[in-house]
Amino acid sequence: MSEAVLDIQDKPKTGQWISLSLQHMFAMFGATILVPQLVGLSPAIALLTSGIATIIFVLITQFKVPAYLGSSFAFIVPIQVATESGGIGSAMIGAMFVSAVYALVSLIIWKTGYLWLMKILPPIVVGPVIIVIGLALAGTAVDMAMTIPAANNTSEYSLLHFSAAIVTLMTAIICTIYFKNIISLMPILIGLLVGYAYSAAIGIIDFTKIGEASWFAVPDFLIPGVDYSFQVTPTLLFIMVPIAIVTISEHIGHQLVLGKIVDRNYIKDPGLHRSILGDGLGTFISSLIGGPPKTTYGENIGVLAITRVYSVYVILGAAVFAIVFSFAGKLMAAIETIPTAVLGGISILLFGIIASSGLRMLVDNNIDFGNKRNLVISSVILVIGIGGARLEFSETFVIEGMALAAIIGVILNLVLPGLEKQELDDGTE
Repeated sequence: MSEAVLDIQDKPKTGQWISLSLQHMFAMFGATILVPQLVGLSPAIALLTSGIATIIFVLITQFKVPAYLGSSFAFIVPIQVATESGGIGSAMIGAMFVSAVYALVSLIIWKTGYLWLMKILPPIVVGPVIIVIGLALAGTAVDMAMTIPAANNTSEYSLLHFSAAIVTLMTAIICTIYFKNIISLMPILIGLLVGYAYSAAIGIIDFTKIGEASWFAVPDFLIPGVDYSFQVTPTLLFIMVPIAIVTISEHIGHQLVLGKIVDRNYIKDPGLHRSILGDGLGTFISSLIGGPPKTTYGENIGVLAITRVYSVYVILGAAVFAIVFSFAGKLMAAIETIPTAVLGGISILLFGIIASSGLRMLVDNNIDFGNKRNLVISSVILVIGIGGARLEFSETFVIEGMALAAIIGVILNLVLPGLEKQELDDGTE
């Protein structure tokens, strides 16, 4: 274990504080603004709520966990589906119910411990569901990369736009593979910047919005009962809530990795119940004002590992910078002018990485596919999730896609013979 440059409670000097906090903000920037671009939300509100959620998380975890909360990719498809069925307000309400699940799980863990959760959500269930999340988005990414919107809600193939997607994709790949420092942790941001510059050079960007935008602009808030009306239906709940199966597992994984990096046992102190509650409360506040659901970010954990600067004050500084940047009207307008092809190019890599991370979970946990039980569970999850199976009980009660796959995966794991006791490495030696 390398000695920390700045430990958890250390406060950096002013100049160092600014530079280190900006570094963390830019590490999460590309991914956090990409999610709202894909689901029809405001990038500004996504930035604002990421900063607010991070501050809430640090407070709830008693200034002990240096984690940054950004936009969750696991909810892209659920938000898109919820928006199609009931408007963007439905997606926000659904996210609030997800945060309620976080709070409930946190309460149960506080009272009973966490091993029960690992029995319900073992790698053989969570891994294939993560694969489904990535592959379910594959068609969207490729379509965005190759086409431009046309009349009558159709799209047209464009080699020019596809070239912008390829440049963006290759830049992100080069940053990921050939760089081993901070640059390797920001392939999304750098890919977007290079793709944007290339798009400007080939003339596929309309800069009108930037010219019309003011330097200071208040983000587009979405307040329930003010900016939208909503109706809570069983379908809405089953679109959004089951994805907590994945995000809670992702959260636990991040806490274990982060704990090993900073030499702390975060499962025990401040406790998994506190970190999950912080994540859930951040998601609740975010969705309450129109932002996407939140999750701890691997990019920022990577920055901690490289710099050995573990100070929560640096993380809080990054959160403050995110809040300030969200009011920069010109910058937010520039983000809105990013061509769909550029977003598609970076999404090809990003959605593929999501799917591959599910596969990695299976490999890292030595899942034996010679075991028929494991083979059956993973096979059913993959086909139901990617195939878009649905249970339709009425117009307001439909369970489909990855939500149905996740639910069936949990049930199969619990009822099929051969269930072994699930163990979790809590970070202790």
